[in-house]
Amino acid sequence: MSGTLILLQLGGYVGLLLWGTHMVTTGVERGFGAELRQWLGRRLSPPGRGARLRAVMIGLAVTAVLQSSTATGLMATSFAARGALDLAPALAVMLGANLGSTLITQIFAFDITAVAPVLVLIGVVLFRSSGDGRAKNLGRVGIGLGLMLLALGALGRTLVPVETAPPLRAVLEALTGEPVLAVLIAGALTWACHSSVAVVLLIASLAASGVIAPAASLALVVGANLGGTLPPLFEAGSGVARRLPLGNLLVRAAGCAVVLPFLPAIAAWLAHIEPAPARLIVNFHTAFNLALAVLFLPFTDRLAALLIRFLPDPPRPADPARPIHLEEAALDSASVALANAARETLRMADMFEGMLRGAIEVFRSGDRHRAADISRTERIMDRLGAAIRRYLADIGNEQPLDDEDEGARSQEILSAVINLEHAADIIANNLLEFAAKRARRAGGFAPEELDAIAAMHAELVDSLRLGLTVFLRSDAALRDARRLVARKRQLRRQEAEAAALNIRSLQVGAAGSQAVATSVDNGDFLRIVRDLRRVHSHIAALAYPVLERAAETGDRDADLAPVAPTTLAAEEERAAALGDRQ
Repeated sequence: MSGTLILLQLGGYVGLLLWGTHMVTTGVERGFGAELRQWLGRRLSPPGRGARLRAVMIGLAVTAVLQSSTATGLMATSFAARGALDLAPALAVMLGANLGSTLITQIFAFDITAVAPVLVLIGVVLFRSSGDGRAKNLGRVGIGLGLMLLALGALGRTLVPVETAPPLRAVLEALTGEPVLAVLIAGALTWACHSSVAVVLLIASLAASGVIAPAASLALVVGANLGGTLPPLFEAGSGVARRLPLGNLLVRAAGCAVVLPFLPAIAAWLAHIEPAPARLIVNFHTAFNLALAVLFLPFTDRLAALLIRFLPDPPRPADPARPIHLEEAALDSASVALANAARETLRMADMFEGMLRGAIEVFRSGDRHRAADISRTERIMDRLGAAIRRYLADIGNEQPLDDEDEGARSQEILSAVINLEHAADIIANNLLEFAAKRARRAGGFAPEELDAIAAMHAELVDSLRLGLTVFLRSDAALRDARRLVARKRQLRRQEAEAAALNIRSLQVGAAGSQAVATSVDNGDFLRIVRDLRRVHSHIAALAYPVLERAAETGDRDADLAPVAPTTLAAEEERAAALGDRQ
C-alpha cells in the first residue's frame, strides 16, 4: 500500500473519530441541554462548605455526559457572565470538566470495538423510527459512539504497517528529544480539531502501534491538554468571556511547565503500573488532570481575583445598540446561545420600559427633549432587535434546532423581539406625534383625559412586568400567561370609558364654547387611547407561545373553566373570564 493512500486513510479515520465525538456532544446537548443547564445552575448556586469540591464533581459529571469539556465551559461561562456564578467556582467547574474528559479516554482505551456495529444499529433505529426529539437525539448519541469505536479500531489496523515505515519513524523519533516541539505540534492539532479527547485517543493509537516512544507520547498528551484550552479562548467575544478559558489555559500551562522536564521518569514509573502503551497514555492523561485539580482547587479564589484584575469588567458600550450578551463562542451550544439571546431580549425590554415611562411624561409636560430621547431609543431597539434575529439565525446555521424545546424557545425569543419592536414603533411614531399635535393645537390635555391616559399607561407597565415573567419562566408561567391575556378586557373597558369621556366633552363643548368643541373633535385623544391598546396587544402577545403549547399538549387549569379551549381565541376568552372574576 502506498504512503499517500495510508495517509488518506489515516486522515479519514481521524475525521470519522472527530465526527463521532461531535455527534455525541450535539446529541446530548439537543436532547438534554436545557435540563443539564438547569441542573448545573441549581447545583452550583448554593454556597458554603464544600462548594469548591461540589463544583469539581459537577463539572466532572456534566462533561462525562456531554463528552466535551468545552461545552461544560460554555455553560459555566454563561452563568459567570450574568453574575449567577462567581468566577472562582466556575474555575473549579473547569478543573472537574478537564478531569471528566479523561474518563472518556479511559473507557475508549479498552478494546470494545466489537460493540460498535450494535451501537450504530440501535442509534439508526432510534433516529429513524422515533418522532420524539429526545429519542432521536439518543439515536444520534448511539451513532456517534459507534463511529468513534469504529474509527479507533480502523486507526489501529492502519497504523500496523506504518510503524515499519522509515520516514515516519524518523520524524516521530525526532520528537523524543524535542518535547517542546511535540507539545506545540499536539497543541496545534488539538486547536484545529477542537477536541482534546479525539487527539488523546489518536496518540494512544500511535503509542499502541509502537510508532512513537512513551516519553514523546506523553509530551504529545501534554500538548493536547494545552491545545484544548485554545478554541474557547480565541472564540470568546469579550474580556469577561475570556476569563474562564484564560484561567483554564494558565492552570494547564503551569502543569505543562512542571511535568515537561520529568516526562522520561514519569513514563518509566507509569510503565511499571501498566506496561501497555495505550493504557500508559490515558493513565497519564488522567493523572495529569487529577493532579491539577488537587493542586489548584485551593487557589481558585486567588486565580479568579487575578483574572478579574487582568480582564476587568468593560465599561458600558458607547453605542447602546451594540449587543452585550450575544457571544459568538456560545453558538456551539444551542442552550447557552438561546440563553444569551433571551438576556439580550430582556435588555430590549428594559429600553422599552424606559420609553413607556417617558411617554407619560411627554403627555403631561409636552417636553420635546424627552420625546427626542424616546425616538432615539426606538432606533436603538431596531438595531438591537436586528442583531438578535441574526444571532438566532446563526444558532440554526451552526446547529439545527431539531429539538422541540430549543426550537420553541427560539420562536418565543423571536416573537418577543418583534412585538417589542412594533410596540416601541407605536410609542415613538404614533403616540408622541399625537401628543405633540395636541400640545400645539389645544395647549395640552384636559385633566380627565390625562387621568384616562395615565390609567391605561399604568395597566401597560403592570402588563409588561407580567409579560417578562412569562417570557423568563416560559412553560412554568401558564397561569401568568392567562392573567396577561385577561388584561386585554380591562384595556377594552378603559377604551370604552375614554370614548364616553370624549362624547361628554363634545356635548359640553356644543353647549358652551365652540373652541372647546373643536379641540376635542380633532380625535387625537381617541387615537392615543387606540394606540395604547395596540401597545398592550403586543405586550400580551408574549403570552401566546405559552398558551398555544398548553392548548397543543392538553394542559388544563381546573380553576379557569370547566370546558377546555381548543384554539388560541378560546384561550383568550377563557383568560378574559378569569379577569372578570378577579
